[in-house]
Amino acid sequence: MATELAEGVWRFELRGVNAYLVDDDVITLVDAGTPWDEASIREGFAAAGVDVADVDRVLLTHYDLDHVGSLAALTPELDATVYTGAFDAAILRGDRSPPLRNHKGAFQRLAGLFTTLPDLDVEAVADGERLGSFTAYRTPGHTPGHVAYVSEELGVALLGDLVSESDGALDPSGWLISYDTDRVLDSVRDLADRDLAFEVACVGHGDPVTAGGSDALSALARRI
Repeated sequence: MATELAEGVWRFELRGVNAYLVDDDVITLVDAGTPWDEASIREGFAAAGVDVADVDRVLLTHYDLDHVGSLAALTPELDATVYTGAFDAAILRGDRSPPLRNHKGAFQRLAGLFTTLPDLDVEAVADGERLGSFTAYRTPGHTPGHVAYVSEELGVALLGDLVSESDGALDPSGWLISYDTDRVLDSVRDLADRDLAFEVACVGHGDPVTAGGSDALSALARRI
């Protein structure tokens, strides 16, 4: 199901995870669901009135089965550069494997059996790098290369799995699905301390916060 959260910002509600489509300076896909979400993503594009081929940029919050799963299936129609953090970019390019010594990394190795890497250009983003109206902020913990993207111009934050939503509030990524929960908490506090202004907080899991998103993030930072 596709829902327009704000002008030019669409949520694709997939199999227990969200992807987003943003009409920024170019058409931007944010994350790509599981390997079984291709049809739903295509339906979302149709609802938003764009074609897969219209996408010029993919902002990936992190490498996980449920965030990169359909990228390969959307190719070759999808011919866009993928941006994400350096550690996760190396995995997506096939240059490294998730580490077995970490419980989340071991799970990613297993999930990799069901993940086809896309034939797309993948670039690592630096902290503070601008991509259209969005600024990339390193937010490691859920994965080492996790990135949040914030556009104060659009009033939108793409938070990935740094946090999840429950009953209108934000919660930090938990131990079972994170590389390092201490770093998750540090990343939440760091992003909140930047005092960024946004109404819409787009999360990977749960419902997006569509009003007072930066206030919700600040409330979480105070609570943890």
